[in-house]
Amino acid sequence: MPMIRLTIPAGSLTEEGRKTVQRDLAAVLLRSEGAPDTAFFRAQAWSYLVELPEGAQATAEDDAPRFLVDVTVPQGALSERRKAGLVEDATKTVLEAAGLSSDSAPRVWVLVHEQADGTWGAGGSVIRYADLVTMANVQKADA
Repeated sequence: MPMIRLTIPAGSLTEEGRKTVQRDLAAVLLRSEGAPDTAFFRAQAWSYLVELPEGAQATAEDDAPRFLVDVTVPQGALSERRKAGLVEDATKTVLEAAGLSSDSAPRVWVLVHEQADGTWGAGGSVIRYADLVTMANVQKADA
């Protein structure tokens, strides 16, 4: 159930970055979770790009674009080490998509939301983290 949502001011990504950032962020998320690289798990890594209209984002200091990456994962899916790697890799991915250097890293915030077990459903059923682990292990063994 990994989901990632990037909220940006419109026009803040390069043309190429706009085309690739969603799949790149979804791949970062799957790697961070340690999910198998299979069609099933790639199809479950939903990625959204939310573009704010001009003037909808600012700080008390300036109007330079800020980037918000919201990540939702099952509780327990990410260790502290994996969360740190996710934050680092998502930040690099966003900066690259925007054509910015690492000096702009403080303008990228990554919020990790852990969904408690039993509070997420798909296809009309509650999905438990243990079910996802079992599916991942089966797919890793078959790969």
